[in-house]
Amino acid sequence: MRENAGFPPGPRLAGAAVHTYTALGTVLALLIVLAAIEGETVTALWLFFVALFIDGTDGMLARRFRVKETIPWFDGALLDNIVDYLTYVFAPVVLLWTTGSLPAGAFGWVVAALPLLASSYQFCRVDAKLADETGDDHFFLGFPSYWNVVAFYAIVLELSPTVVAVVVVVFSILVFVPVRYLYPSRMTTLRTLTLVLSAVWAVTYVVLLLQYPDPHPAVVAVSVAYLVYYNGLSVWFTLTGGRTRRSRERVEGAS
Repeated sequence: MRENAGFPPGPRLAGAAVHTYTALGTVLALLIVLAAIEGETVTALWLFFVALFIDGTDGMLARRFRVKETIPWFDGALLDNIVDYLTYVFAPVVLLWTTGSLPAGAFGWVVAALPLLASSYQFCRVDAKLADETGDDHFFLGFPSYWNVVAFYAIVLELSPTVVAVVVVVFSILVFVPVRYLYPSRMTTLRTLTLVLSAVWAVTYVVLLLQYPDPHPAVVAVSVAYLVYYNGLSVWFTLTGGRTRRSRERVEGAS
């Protein structure tokens, strides 16, 4: 007998719907790869945005509908990691390769392999997501494999393969550096400001795609300013946030 037998069908169906919502990311990853192969770059970037939206909302839904309690035998955190690896790592690397954003030849293959290997390590760390000692603020330990964001800027800003290669190498190394990166949907400190700025960044993503291939400098500046805020605050938390404690279990749901 299932451990959730005490729950009526409604909550269990709601929990299953949340997990299905998360699992849609696997389909999006396939569509992104197919779009990349077919040269539909803008389509792939729009699909990235949909994947970001799902990832930014499914964790809140999982907590709202108490999926750990209603379907305790299903590992939602593992599903989330599978989806995130496909949409945040594998598909973006494919898109970088098919758009010629990476160097050609053997060196390009090596650069392409770095995010795949570094993120494979990160996604298997039990402390990849952690909380401070109060349990109020949550973080990602090391660069949180936002390769979809790297691919977005590489393509929209038409960065040279050399610049992209440097960025990929640097962030692959940062996966192993214990900086505590913001987990916007699970923060209490500066939560409102961070969520508002995250929403503004999402708007700039849409605007830049609509303007592609001629992005307006002002929109680019606002978009990049959020990256400065995100990374700067992450470093600040790392330097001043005090001790952290390892999560005893993976955080349920998406960021």
